[in-house]
Amino acid sequence: MVRGRQQSATLSLGAEGTILCQGAWTLRRLDELEREVAAFPWPEADEFVCEASGIADMDTGGAVLLQRILNSLEREGRHVTVHGLRPEFSGLLELVSRSRTVGESGPTTPAQSWLATLGRLTWTRIDQGLCGLEFLGESMMAFLRSVLAPRTIRWRAFLASLQRDGFEALPIIGLLTFLMGVVIAYQGAEQLRTFGANIFVVDLVGIALLREISPLVTAILVAGRSGSAYAAQIGTMKVTEELDALRTLGISPLHLLVLPRVLALIVALPLLTVFADGIGVFGGMLIASSELQVSFPEFISRFEEAVALRHFLIGVGKAPVFAVIIGLVGCYQGFQIRGGVDDVGRHTTISVVQSIFLVIVFDAIFSVVLSWWEL
Repeated sequence: MVRGRQQSATLSLGAEGTILCQGAWTLRRLDELEREVAAFPWPEADEFVCEASGIADMDTGGAVLLQRILNSLEREGRHVTVHGLRPEFSGLLELVSRSRTVGESGPTTPAQSWLATLGRLTWTRIDQGLCGLEFLGESMMAFLRSVLAPRTIRWRAFLASLQRDGFEALPIIGLLTFLMGVVIAYQGAEQLRTFGANIFVVDLVGIALLREISPLVTAILVAGRSGSAYAAQIGTMKVTEELDALRTLGISPLHLLVLPRVLALIVALPLLTVFADGIGVFGGMLIASSELQVSFPEFISRFEEAVALRHFLIGVGKAPVFAVIIGLVGCYQGFQIRGGVDDVGRHTTISVVQSIFLVIVFDAIFSVVLSWWEL
């Protein structure tokens, strides 16, 4: 930037259609210059001269405005010649003219057909799927190596994750499944009371909670609570180049960050599901007692008769599958982060959405397959 004395900036029309530029064309004077440019009576001639010898001061802001004026006139088919501009100002104007941001939107990308857009989207999804399969294969190989050599498992990280993602999740899971049991029993009570089938509230609460509601709600809560944390933690480590530092030290991020978390979830999620079963059934028992006059001993007796052991085993058996999905998706999205903090937030959201989506999809698959097997 070149400075001189500070004075007002003007744009006026001289003899024979010459445009006179005078004063301080600086960032401080841009407002008044913009107003003058908007109201300026431009000559009708195809060629005219811009006399810039009166410019006493110019910085980048003034050069940008002058170049924008010249570009606008050139686009209208008029040829403008700049005379009298000081060499230092002329160099600044030339530097600005090379920039693609001066009154120009840059080269526009031609509109693409829907077929090209569909092809690009399809290829992007295929590439993401291949990356996911590659991560899954690497994780499985790391898991097999850890099974063959248990000493390589990071037990301290495993226990820390077990406490954080398992024990500390008990209050929220217990509260929500208790409310789910209350809601199921209360809504069922309205219909069962009509037909005098109060005792069947036990079947409704027991089978629904043990087989479907408890494992699904527990997995969704853990996906939102722990899966998002995995993506955010690993993503932050990648942004701050901590993952590169681990590789430099010869430490595999998969063994340190992925396997302990996934193994902890495989252990914690079935236990959380059993806890959710008990709390949810207790909530349904309270409503059955208060709304349908089904006493606790009657409820327990009917529960033993109506709810088969297979319903409990099916619900608990889903939990490890859900745990693998939540752990791998959360860690995978953390490794996919490429940018800064905004990218961390975006992939954290993606990890939660994908985890919940896949959990529900696999739960539906379980339901269909088990119905085929008549279980």
